[in-house]
Amino acid sequence: PVATQVDDLLSEIRIRAAKEERVLVTTLTKRMAEDLTEYLHEHDVRVRYLHSDIDTVERVEIIRDLRLGEFDVLVGINLLREGLDMPEVSLVAIL
Repeated sequence: PVATQVDDLLSEIRIRAAKEERVLVTTLTKRMAEDLTEYLHEHDVRVRYLHSDIDTVERVEIIRDLRLGEFDVLVGINLLREGLDMPEVSLVAIL
């Protein structure tokens, strides 16, 4: 990501979270998803990540928890091809 891209995203996330809206962020690699999740968590963002190392049952739980508002941001790889139908999501970011 460009130097300011992650901080710009953090600002947008804070705006959306204040309105109880959700954010999806798609990344290129598992490592990037994990690192971004850690960074956002350190900045008090309620965030989880999804990638191929997470089993199907946990994936379903994570998506359910996002819908229920247990957290605000889902970071993952290829989230756009998951076929997620989530009206709660107001921003999709591609890094």
